[in-house]
Amino acid sequence: MGVKEAVGHVGNLLRKPVGIVNGAKNAVVNVMNRQPLHTAGMTKALTSDNMNKHLKEMQYAVRGAVPIAAEVIQKELATGKHNRPYNEIVYCNIGNPHSVGQKPITWFRQVLSLVNCPSMFDNPEVLKAFPKDVVERSLKITGEIGGGTGAYSHSKGVLSFRNSIADFIKARDGHACDPENVYLIGGASAGIEKVLTAIISGPKDAVLIPIPQYPLYSALITILGGQQVGYYLEEEKGWSFNIVTTREVIKKARRDGLNPKAFCVINPGNPTGQLMSQQDLTDIVKLCREENLVLLSDEVYQENVYTETKKFVAMKKVVRDLGPKYDDFELASFHSTSKGLVGECGRRGGFMELVGFAPDVEAEIFKHCCMGLCPNLDGQVLTHLMVSPPLPGDESYELYTQETTGIYDALKRKANMLQEELNSIEGISCRPPEGAMYAFPQIQMPPKALAAAKAQGKAPDMMYCLALLEATGICCVPGSGFFQKEGTHHFRTTFLPEEDKISEALVRLKAFHLSFLAKYA
Repeated sequence: MGVKEAVGHVGNLLRKPVGIVNGAKNAVVNVMNRQPLHTAGMTKALTSDNMNKHLKEMQYAVRGAVPIAAEVIQKELATGKHNRPYNEIVYCNIGNPHSVGQKPITWFRQVLSLVNCPSMFDNPEVLKAFPKDVVERSLKITGEIGGGTGAYSHSKGVLSFRNSIADFIKARDGHACDPENVYLIGGASAGIEKVLTAIISGPKDAVLIPIPQYPLYSALITILGGQQVGYYLEEEKGWSFNIVTTREVIKKARRDGLNPKAFCVINPGNPTGQLMSQQDLTDIVKLCREENLVLLSDEVYQENVYTETKKFVAMKKVVRDLGPKYDDFELASFHSTSKGLVGECGRRGGFMELVGFAPDVEAEIFKHCCMGLCPNLDGQVLTHLMVSPPLPGDESYELYTQETTGIYDALKRKANMLQEELNSIEGISCRPPEGAMYAFPQIQMPPKALAAAKAQGKAPDMMYCLALLEATGICCVPGSGFFQKEGTHHFRTTFLPEEDKISEALVRLKAFHLSFLAKYA
């Protein structure tokens, strides 16, 4: 479908009221605003009025109103009885690679299959189907985890896995890593939750988060009863960090009676896709030392770097490069098997490293880990495999390299294609994604569109994303769900779907946007 034809289809849909139609709007309202149920003569013990108010206040845009509406439309499409100009939803709302076509890496799945079904070791004919290094690694892992993947491990994770992570960190940063500071976690979000739980102790405790932010941070801070304080990344300078304005933000928070205790960094950025310079990272470490803040460094996209002019630098390296006077600097850093080139989101694997924390504080964080007994074993195995892949000479090395290189090259092509096409559309501007899996384009909203959004009681970019979904089947997340500079409007989109689907989606998006501008001219 060309742009001209697509504009016609979109224009017809846009003549309907902007937003969700055909039952999707009601579905969103029903899910988000369900009333308490009552049995005859009996009132529920837990109601919306007496439940945890922080849970009610919490928002998580990545799985919010637009994705809920997309699921409703997807069910309609599945019936085959519809008059839409598309036959599927293009999900660009969440970093979930395998769900949109990225193939699992063979080596990971082969090792996991043997580790999860050790009876196969007793069948020589079955083992012939696996490369020699897969069998050897699987046997080694099986011996190291004792009771198998169905048993609990140490609450920090299997020691040999923590040793392999420590080796990975040392090789990456050029500084020693103590495996006792390494914790296997159920995805980076689980580790971030544990550290923030230790930090936030009262309603005035504040955590600095980048704006735009990933909604996990605002959601956790809200549910833990703390306060979020945003420091703004500068879009016009490639979403760069500004130490001067950030220092003023901290001072203002204290004047307002808040108690800033921690500082969060996402590098490479989500939703913004920027790669922070080593100077910016150094400025942040020094600022946290000046202001006595714990530093949380979210580094789950460290393998997803597409720019030729910068390299990923881990915050641990920055801290250690500053010398012995920073040996006691409090840093928590996080990595995950959900992103990178692995994309195994459902395995919920990852690790965090804690350095510089007071021993009694780290003991309390460990106690929190013990409450969950241990991270799931599949995720632990996968994390170990991520940091210690096949080596040259191993039978699996060639295929592993071929698959990971293919994934990386495709992501880089899609990142370039996305920003080039978005920047060619009138009224849309997009900074080049230097890393991660997302773009965060800005939309210039006509005054009449702003008025229409106000009349509907919606954020303008929420109205835009709902209309985009309805007209094109493209599911993105409004920028208001990530917070943004006042007066600006954005949406976040991944570039994870297959290249032909992204290409077709961009044609639809351009047609939609031109019709949107015409409608509200």
